[in-house]
Amino acid sequence: MKITPTAIADVLLIEPKVFGDDRGFFFESYNARELGKSLGLNQDFVQDNHSKSRKGVLRGLHYQVAPQAQGKLVRVVAGEIFDVAVDIRQGSPSFGRWVGQRLSSDNHHQLWIPPGFAHGFLTLRDATEVLYKTTDFYAPSLERAIRWNDPTIGIDWPLTETERSGVLVSEKDAQAVAFESAEYF
Repeated sequence: MKITPTAIADVLLIEPKVFGDDRGFFFESYNARELGKSLGLNQDFVQDNHSKSRKGVLRGLHYQVAPQAQGKLVRVVAGEIFDVAVDIRQGSPSFGRWVGQRLSSDNHHQLWIPPGFAHGFLTLRDATEVLYKTTDFYAPSLERAIRWNDPTIGIDWPLTETERSGVLVSEKDAQAVAFESAEYF
């Protein structure tokens, strides 16, 4: 497994070792000992979340505040996404900055997003399925959301102007707050 820090060092790109032949492929998508050793973390994942979306769906930017902040290990089991993490840790040198990675069922890459980050993704193909592990349970009263298109953050989503106006978001995400009004860590 290859682990590479992104432009925000705490957000890590994980590339598993994939073994393939004419039958297909095999890889370990999760190994607690290996990740704990490589990441220097002993994260207990307590919940798996699985979503399926058509092309052009944008989910996020979501996070949970203390005492149930969540770290996420994100991967794509079908299709492709542009996955984004936004640093909302006050005092962090990268506060307010974002990082994005393409994750797909073809490249098998995963993204580790620690607590203290807002997370969102844009589906780039139809029937995209995302699976992610979380370090704490879902707590609706502690869930928060920041607008996906907040100009202060300035995420460069891979969208044309036409596609940008047709992005599909949930009603809840359409009501998300501006970055300046968000509850930070």
